[in-house]
Amino acid sequence: MKKRIEKAAVLGAGTMGSRIAAHLANAGISCYLLDIVPRELTLEEQAKGLTLAQPAVRNRIVRGGLEAAKKARPAAFFTADTASLVTIGNFEDNLAWCGEVDWIIEAVAENLDIKRNLLERVEQHRKPGTIVTTNTSGLPIHLVADGRSDDFQRHWAGTHFFNPPRYMKLVELIPGPKTDSGVVETLDDVCDRRLGKGVVIAKDTPNFIANRIGTYSMLNSVRLMIELEMTIEEVDACTGPAVGWPKSATFRTADIVGLDILVHVVRNIYENAKNDESREAYKVPPLIEDMISRGWLGEKTGKGFYQAVKKGGEREILTLDWQKMDYRSKQKARFASIEAGKTIEDTRSRLRALVAPVLDGQGGDKASRFLWGSLSEMCSYAARRVPEIADSIVDVDRAMRWGFAWELGPFEMWNAIGVERMAQALERDGKELPPLAEKVLATPKKVFYETEKGSTSYFDVATATLKPVEEPAGVILLKSLKDRTAVVQSNAGASLIDLGDGVICCEFHSKMNSIGGDIGAMIHAGIARLSSDFDAMVIANQAPNFSVGANLMLLLIGAQEGEWDEIHMAVRQFQRVNMAIKYAPGPVVAAPQGMALGGGCEISMHSARIQATGESYIGLVETGVGLVPGGGGTKEMLIRANEHSAGGENLDLFHALKPIFETIAMAKVSTSGEEARSLGFLRPSDLISMNRDRQVADAKRTALAMVRAGYHPPAPAEIRVLGDEFLAAAKLAIHMLVRGEFATEYDGVVGRKLANILAGGALSAPQMVSEQYILDLEREAFVSLCGERKTQERVAHTLKTGKPLRN
Repeated sequence: MKKRIEKAAVLGAGTMGSRIAAHLANAGISCYLLDIVPRELTLEEQAKGLTLAQPAVRNRIVRGGLEAAKKARPAAFFTADTASLVTIGNFEDNLAWCGEVDWIIEAVAENLDIKRNLLERVEQHRKPGTIVTTNTSGLPIHLVADGRSDDFQRHWAGTHFFNPPRYMKLVELIPGPKTDSGVVETLDDVCDRRLGKGVVIAKDTPNFIANRIGTYSMLNSVRLMIELEMTIEEVDACTGPAVGWPKSATFRTADIVGLDILVHVVRNIYENAKNDESREAYKVPPLIEDMISRGWLGEKTGKGFYQAVKKGGEREILTLDWQKMDYRSKQKARFASIEAGKTIEDTRSRLRALVAPVLDGQGGDKASRFLWGSLSEMCSYAARRVPEIADSIVDVDRAMRWGFAWELGPFEMWNAIGVERMAQALERDGKELPPLAEKVLATPKKVFYETEKGSTSYFDVATATLKPVEEPAGVILLKSLKDRTAVVQSNAGASLIDLGDGVICCEFHSKMNSIGGDIGAMIHAGIARLSSDFDAMVIANQAPNFSVGANLMLLLIGAQEGEWDEIHMAVRQFQRVNMAIKYAPGPVVAAPQGMALGGGCEISMHSARIQATGESYIGLVETGVGLVPGGGGTKEMLIRANEHSAGGENLDLFHALKPIFETIAMAKVSTSGEEARSLGFLRPSDLISMNRDRQVADAKRTALAMVRAGYHPPAPAEIRVLGDEFLAAAKLAIHMLVRGEFATEYDGVVGRKLANILAGGALSAPQMVSEQYILDLEREAFVSLCGERKTQERVAHTLKTGKPLRN
């Protein structure tokens, strides 16, 4: 049976332990965080007259870990207040707290003896049935718990989080030899639903799945670089977005992780994977040994494969010349195959094109030869590791996607290139095919995966047949629904998809999900169907970002050509879209994930309910390009200020408006779904899905609950505004900011436009106004700013660089 996890203890307040505790707090799980007691006083403690017996000293190490987590960038906690769920203590005074919790996570140093000794002490306080896991990245799970009681071992497992735990999706769940199935089910469920993780079941083998494959791939890249006499930049050009891997590619990733950590993992695999036919590949390369001896460990020491230096006040990235062991200016890698690949949007098609010259026996350029050696060796190695490290190729692919942020796992890559075609090239190179590949080639279809009518099947190792890929219950994949002909209506920017049970979904699919007329038209079409075919609507997509806002390029062109009537009309039409969402006959639930900026934020705020994700980065960012929100965003924030001050005096509304003015004027973007709530973009009734894979299903469930509760559209809002009472104070504040050079003169121009909207115009006394009145103020301010040269400069600069311009 699954167990409810309400309280946890994390043992070890280092980088991983403190960040795991932070993410437990993000999930609403109260947590004890414990670490060792210091053996000596610091000079500062001595100066204060403190002793080793005082709590302030005894908790110094654990407090330092928690403070580091609070200051971490990217942020470890959803909000600053979330840290209040973490209580600190130490192993000497507070280990008995382990008897109060449902889950104990050991995250101390990667040393078998240290872990064993601590767990022996933990067992003295642990109550029977409490789950205990280790966050080891590679030590044998069964050895860590060796000598513990039967009840302990039945509730024991490995839970390998990836760093940073809040952001990295993967958790490898490694059962011990005696682990109860209910414990595995509980851990799977809490990591998935409450922590938002992708869970794969790994076997108790050296470094489990992702680090085993990923480390092999990295070492192979080093070998090929030396063999082909390539530069650091050339390898990273091949092993980044070109193949669907992160921009950090191979060597930037190594610098971030730290070469000392990499070497620790490599040596652990070499020492423990004694039956691995490629064991010799896990010997630390002389190049990395040399770097370690010089103290070049990556980011933590300032030097690694790259070095950041300042020259003339400017930051410059230097690159290691591995042949001379010296740093030089960064050089752009130039490969015809990589450049040609940039024109191919689909990763699978791009992979085929990149290695095609080698597969066809034409050789290709150096990048093609490197990629063939890199990908073919890695895919073959992964195939030889199944079923040793995992029973399913799906778990291996998911581990690499979720743990290393690869777009495709090794078997998905092999499938994309062509199983038979790649096997033939391997045999031509004199390489022995992995037994798994031979099994696949012996089947009629000769594939690792097959997708048909929205359903994907995978090659099951145990039965040598294709079996359906099982998604966890409560997950809706929009692409699968579309492939199964669930599309009701579609245009270039959006589609209407039948989610079943009377719920329709409006999915954006324009470039970057930027908002234009196509999306507006499809939202209107979906709302129209709420009066006939459907009961509720969800606005969602499963792209990296919900929407980056309006199409700025079209706006800039229109402004430069003086098409003011057209701009007025476009803004008015977007306002009508948002008002249609707000007053739709059935509930509209917006499901923003990733970035929901500008218009994406405004669409969400007009919805009857928001089902955000933990990682929702929401904001009205128009002031960053010299504009103000034009689609009703300022209006909705003004309504929220009214709600916050409901029943109060004008002074209460004045105080409620101040943070809203600051949020919009400074183009603040939330760093989490919860912070979006504190900034006012989410209301108290809005919901957050921790696992974005579950967000669409959660939004559908929320919409249906609103239907069952007898949903009716809200009454038209009447908005109290303060007029000159707020406007005069806002103008004074803007003047002081400009005078103190905290804002530019043009920031002041934009700020006064925004203040005028929030004030309801230059009214002589507070009064009630309609939503349309505020929308008209928004539209006039937006269009007038479009005509300003400095706004056009800001828009053009943002389009070119992706960064705001302060002019």
